[in-house]
Amino acid sequence: MYITITPQKLGGTYSQGSADFVGYLEKENQGLEQQDVEHFFNQYGDEISAEEVVKEIDGNTAKLKKKEPKFYSITVSPSKYELRKLQNNSQDLKTYTRELMKDYVASFNREINGRPISIDDIKYYAKIEHQRAFKGTDFQIKENQPYATKILQLKTEIQNVQDGRAEGNIKKMNREIAKLERQAPHQQNGKRIVQGMAKDGNQSHIHIIVSRKDASNSVSLSPGSKHKASEVEMHGKKVKRGFDRDTFFAKAEKTFDTKFGYKRNFAETYKARKDFVKNPNLYFAALMKLPANEKALAFKMITKTGLPVIPSIPVSQAQIALRVFKRLRRGAEIAIKSSSIGI
Repeated sequence: MYITITPQKLGGTYSQGSADFVGYLEKENQGLEQQDVEHFFNQYGDEISAEEVVKEIDGNTAKLKKKEPKFYSITVSPSKYELRKLQNNSQDLKTYTRELMKDYVASFNREINGRPISIDDIKYYAKIEHQRAFKGTDFQIKENQPYATKILQLKTEIQNVQDGRAEGNIKKMNREIAKLERQAPHQQNGKRIVQGMAKDGNQSHIHIIVSRKDASNSVSLSPGSKHKASEVEMHGKKVKRGFDRDTFFAKAEKTFDTKFGYKRNFAETYKARKDFVKNPNLYFAALMKLPANEKALAFKMITKTGLPVIPSIPVSQAQIALRVFKRLRRGAEIAIKSSSIGI
């Protein structure tokens, strides 16, 4: 499970409102029959229009400064293993979203009028999507890039020859291009994976847009707070503040597992990922202590996240650390930067 929490993008090239982001989330509905369209929804409503989402999010920004995010985007991407447990992707993910947002609320160390905040205190809208395309940040694109660069250079040389600006053997260069296409390490359906190519398989995931302000438009609720849980004195009163991402991510896993009867492997857990970053030795030691079948699945899952295939599992923990640490670390750092979890 990967979960990312991202503030609204602000700046000269981005809109001050939510229209651009909501429009982006509508892209998958283009050209679909009405019965196939995925609508926005929230805790209690279905089939909410994009226009209503924009109106509600943009109208809920009282006293926020121009450079402050007006909303946050939460993206929830279940793994292929998790998706296999679902009976109906759209409906099950919708059900999970509504439970997940209760976990989101429970992770705030905030009160409104002396009471803990509840699900009715937040304003959010969510949408299920079923397609994904490869992005420039994906490891497949990055590791294919040297081949892409050489192919582009050869195509430029061919164009120069065709336009009379240079001399060369076009047939030979085309053969070299074909060879590079085959040699690229990441392929899909016999073709080199390139940016923008649609990903195969079940790609269902959830997009959530949640207002920075509470439903009454009077209290600011920021999941981007640097404070986990603390109290400060403001205007002579003690005020609770903070959002605990660790709590949210852990609850998100537990809610999914309980709701769908999913048996989570060690490699998928948020705790394991966190241990890997903070104490790699502890991570590898725990990995090696797993029963043989769970350990095999753990290594399979690790490789599926974009990490290199490990040819054999060395006997000693030290050998493992030396052999795969640097590459595992690279994968983990990407997850950390996007505040994401798991596999």
